[in-house]
Amino acid sequence: MALNRVHPCPFQPRKDFAEAAIRELADSIQEQGIVQPLIVRPSGQGYELIAGERRWRAAQLLGLKEIPVLVREADDRTVLQLALIENLQREGLNPIEEALGYTQLTLQFKFTQDEVATKVGRSRTVVANAVRLLKLPAEVQARLRDGTLSVGHGKVLLGLTSPDDQRHAAAKVIKDALNVRQTEALVANLQAARAAAASAKPGPAPKPARDAHVNDLENKLQTRLGTKVSLRYLKGKGAIEIRFFNDEDLERVLDVLGVKVD
Repeated sequence: MALNRVHPCPFQPRKDFAEAAIRELADSIQEQGIVQPLIVRPSGQGYELIAGERRWRAAQLLGLKEIPVLVREADDRTVLQLALIENLQREGLNPIEEALGYTQLTLQFKFTQDEVATKVGRSRTVVANAVRLLKLPAEVQARLRDGTLSVGHGKVLLGLTSPDDQRHAAAKVIKDALNVRQTEALVANLQAARAAAASAKPGPAPKPARDAHVNDLENKLQTRLGTKVSLRYLKGKGAIEIRFFNDEDLERVLDVLGVKVD
């Protein structure tokens, strides 16, 4: 099929196409050709890629006029599912693209993580750990996208509960070129420092003990009025709160107090 009749798929989960990797693939295609056909579907006057965008880009780079394709009839839902699974089965997605792909399969297609793992040929643990990386702050995810931080670094940073701590730790890992084992020690130190700071915080000030005379007055008022009474008293000032539960109860309390209501 003519290369210029094929255009990319809007559902492509891969967002970052490393130029060096595309050139390397182009060199391989120049020597061996495109061994595996691209999968496309009819779309308007041309065809839309379902799988094989890296091969399509490499073919463009080589200036090829034609490429081998398999044409499939597929709706948007099927295209999205095939594009996601095809890319997740192949290595090369960065950790965040991979995590987003797994998440999209679970949210959009209602797959469980076990089902996702089966479809893409991974263990459930791999899928679950990848998805957890999306809990990291955007700045840290960006470093996982560009390869500055590894998946191992990301998993260790998740041991910190504060996004600020995760950012701080990630910056130190990058600045000092820490490996995963050194990152584990860094995170352990930060966790210990946080725990020590929390235990050193003074607790709430104890409430001052109530004067026995105030308690006695409160009890006498409750007995006299036949209802719950709260007496607050401090340095010659305070308030008395008298509870009533309906109109008749209010009239009874007022009557005890000698208050006449017209």
